Amino acid sequence: MSNRFVLNETSYHGAGAIQSIPAEITGRGFAKAFVCSDPDLIKFNVTKKVTDILDEAKIPYEIYSEIKPNPTIENVQSGVAAFKASGADVIVAIGGGSSMDTAKAIGIIVTNPEFADVRSLEGVAPTKNKCVPIIAVPTTAGTAAEVTINYVITDAEKNRKMVCVDVHDIPVVAVVDPDMMSSMPKGLTAATGMDALTHAIEGYITKGAWALSDMFHLEAIRIISQSLRGAVNNTPEGREGMALGQYIAGMGFSNVGLGIVHSMAHPLGALYDTPHGIANAIILPTVMEYNAEAAGEKYREIARAMGVEKVDKMSPKKYRKAAIDAVKKLAADVGIPSSLKDIVKEEDIPFLAQSAYDDACRPGNPRDTSVEEITELYKSLMK
Repeated sequence: MSNRFVLNETSYHGAGAIQSIPAEITGRGFAKAFVCSDPDLIKFNVTKKVTDILDEAKIPYEIYSEIKPNPTIENVQSGVAAFKASGADVIVAIGGGSSMDTAKAIGIIVTNPEFADVRSLEGVAPTKNKCVPIIAVPTTAGTAAEVTINYVITDAEKNRKMVCVDVHDIPVVAVVDPDMMSSMPKGLTAATGMDALTHAIEGYITKGAWALSDMFHLEAIRIISQSLRGAVNNTPEGREGMALGQYIAGMGFSNVGLGIVHSMAHPLGALYDTPHGIANAIILPTVMEYNAEAAGEKYREIARAMGVEKVDKMSPKKYRKAAIDAVKKLAADVGIPSSLKDIVKEEDIPFLAQSAYDDACRPGNPRDTSVEEITELYKSLMK
């Protein structure tokens, strides 16, 4: 059996990396950019950091900002129409997962018009053409959408999130500049950082994991656990570490899949508009306990990567608990709630459990599960 790995053609890392954008646009022969960015980033002049560079280089562009925190089918459809009307030939996606996911869906539909029905992209869509070239500029350190082959779109009519997986949607260029993340408030930094940790841990223990992905995920766990507290306090070292750690996690999980932490988090975003990172962070320790035995010896390496000492002298029971406790401690230190009781309505649990079971991430979970077991996991998180 062979293992496939898909990554960006080019990526830039470090403070000032956004200065490389004009050369990438002109060097690749593009004439006009379609800038996808959400309204808050435009309001607080984060997007302007990039558009000022485009202005200076005299590169024309058009801004599209009809993007919700959990982007919808409608956001994608209006974006496709706006792109076609703009005359642009490259997309510059500036933002977190919402902006980049919207850009991916727009880019795929433009070059694969037979998938104009956004719902047809759910799962692994058999598209034939690469999407409109995307230059992705993350402003959060969490989703790693700039290096993944995944995107998530909300079907507001059915109160569910659609996970779409397509090798044709990966941005050709990723520009990971920690300066673009410096204006993130503490809460968002914490939430997106725990999202990145979830990517690394789930990717490390998923059924599809193998030696190359394990290498990325363990390094991501190490960097994130060392950097997130500093990033929340807006230290340069913390920001730079998280920018790199979340990208490395994305290099891994994009190619091997995730598990039921994400499966359970997705319907919370669809039904309650819960921030994805918050949902993941609350659910992660409980699902880690659920998956502990199925993960074999991997929790020992998770504990080691998170700085737990003397793990080689621990029994499996002790190092598993140490890994879970380290995750709980990090989440608590950055202000993440420990319960879903203020988010979930008990009468919604059957719908949430079925949605989680149907989610595209569920088959990758190391322990086979059921709607009934997911129901009990949700209930345990209500205490």
